[in-house]
Amino acid sequence: MNHGELVRRYFPEAHVNGFSHIDGTVIFYTQIRAALKPTDRVLDFGAGRGESLWDDTVEYRRELCNLQGSCAHIEGCDLDKVVLENPFVDHAEVVTIGQPLPYPDHSFDIVIARAVFEHVSEPDWVVQELLRVVKPGGLIAATTPNKTGYIGLAARLVPNRFHVAALSKIQPTRKPEDVFPTRYLLNTPKALQRAFGHAADVFVARTSPEPAYHFGSPFLFRVMMLVARVLPSWLQPTLYVYIRAHAA
Repeated sequence: MNHGELVRRYFPEAHVNGFSHIDGTVIFYTQIRAALKPTDRVLDFGAGRGESLWDDTVEYRRELCNLQGSCAHIEGCDLDKVVLENPFVDHAEVVTIGQPLPYPDHSFDIVIARAVFEHVSEPDWVVQELLRVVKPGGLIAATTPNKTGYIGLAARLVPNRFHVAALSKIQPTRKPEDVFPTRYLLNTPKALQRAFGHAADVFVARTSPEPAYHFGSPFLFRVMMLVARVLPSWLQPTLYVYIRAHAA
């Protein structure tokens, strides 16, 4: 069964508009929408090709994630030149690890890093640049796997060179071009506080949204739902990260 079918099977409310009450994307972008103002400038850090919008079959979730028209400007940047083809940003830049992001200081009211922090190989550079380009009092919002959760533990057990093959079985709809090496250097509350805490207030929620890695199996999906209910917080699979830069 595909993910949408499993969600509808175990979450009756998903029959109405296609998503559950614990949909991680809806939860994350609802927080962003609550903070967003029409005059804001937003940076999508690690925007990629916009796969979360291209491939999403749920209309409400697509519209929630698409910030074009809801803010003054949305900028995208990525290490991969595919970002230049992303139709969900107003402008895009290809960036290079270790080089300054091509934006002046204090350029953005909100910086979004969705499913990015787990891939960061140079955390000092990322932290320095995100804190530089966000405005005083601005928000850096990220969602990423918890290093000590089952997703993070499993990813670190499987060598990066096998991730495409593994995910083709675990998440059959995941495209190979959307699979990247993982590092998990900014993926615990302590690591995030240590990295950003000198210049920002760091708020991290550890939680379990809908199971995402289930091989399309109803049995495994159900088991993972039940396990999530009894896991201690430090083993929950997902981090929602909200970093509020200190005011000037």
